[in-house]
Amino acid sequence: MTIGPILSALARHRIAAMLITLEIALACAVLCNAFFLVSSRLDLMRIDSGVDEASLATLKLRGCEECNAADLQGRVMQALQSVPGLQSAAMVNTVPFGEPTGNAGICLDSECKQFAGVPHFYAFTRGATDTLGLKVVAGRNFTPADYQGSEGFFPADSQVWITRALAEHLWPGQDPLGREFWLAQFHFRVAGVLAHFARPDPGRSENGVVSAEWSIIVPIAPDAWQGAYVQRGLFVLRADPLDLPRVLAAAKAAAARAVPEAVIDQAASAPLVQLRERYFQTDRTMAGLLVAVIAAMLLVTALGIVGLASFWVAQRTKQIGIRRALGATRTDILRYFQTENFLLASGGIVLGMLLAYGGNQLLMRYFELARLPVSYLPIGALLLWIVGQLAVLGPALRAAAIPPVVATRST
Repeated sequence: MTIGPILSALARHRIAAMLITLEIALACAVLCNAFFLVSSRLDLMRIDSGVDEASLATLKLRGCEECNAADLQGRVMQALQSVPGLQSAAMVNTVPFGEPTGNAGICLDSECKQFAGVPHFYAFTRGATDTLGLKVVAGRNFTPADYQGSEGFFPADSQVWITRALAEHLWPGQDPLGREFWLAQFHFRVAGVLAHFARPDPGRSENGVVSAEWSIIVPIAPDAWQGAYVQRGLFVLRADPLDLPRVLAAAKAAAARAVPEAVIDQAASAPLVQLRERYFQTDRTMAGLLVAVIAAMLLVTALGIVGLASFWVAQRTKQIGIRRALGATRTDILRYFQTENFLLASGGIVLGMLLAYGGNQLLMRYFELARLPVSYLPIGALLLWIVGQLAVLGPALRAAAIPPVVATRST
């Protein structure tokens, strides 16, 4: 079929054609970015925390402002020893999906001429890495000498573990072991690399989704922990997954008896699977809303195409009858309207892709969103082509059913 007559017909109805093209373009721009946002949220919710969440829970004490860190840890750990089923426990500053406590910018030189982003610093006492089940994939384990006293927030010079994602960000394609970085006056040297270990606030930190696994583990002696860490009094517990709820309840009771001057934070004392569920509640809601927006946008676009095609069929009834009388088959009429819709949709899609890219640039600027992958553009285009063809099918079939005798009727 030649498209010349179709283009001529569209030129005679340029305002209607332009409106439906703009509607398709807007739908394409929204759909591409909405698909990307939904996909990003789903990927984030499936993030590998790097620990066996089913076997872990947290126990948090607060209100113990005058407590000594070593004394607090000693009393709680001694009390926890009497809890049947508890496999191990350790004091930490936070855990994945817990409260962020150590987001800080780092530099690759002591004078901070090369700023390298904002990872999260985990502070672990001895036994924490084993309790969480963390194992290095490159480098070495921590030794007793690595657990030092702090000079303010961290030891002045620390051997640390970092994640593979952070290593690739800091030194792309290079061996990170032995590499150095700085946080103000604090100096760190990479002793080990973890395959995965999510930060407490994946996707919501300064660097967004890309930094979801920018984690650093600093070994610290318990008696060196300063005020904020002591007040949090956070312990991580390991037990059999089936026995974890009972163990956690027993651990809360034991800690309350051992440190009566502190208060058990019931909301923060929970299994890690529950912390993950709570953390991603907002993301699930957002993904659901975006899916609803996608569905609404497709419905509005389809209704717009149906309305315009129905109007044109009604307007061209006599013309169609004449074509049928001159030998055009039902298939020819059907193909005419489908080709016409394909041309309108294609024009809208090309414009929509440009809008999608521009919209993504704005989202990147104001919401720290990652760049829209090119692969999402053909997905949106294909979907709109399919919706367009399905929407025009009904009016096109009605047009194809117009008999040749209509050409003999007067208007």
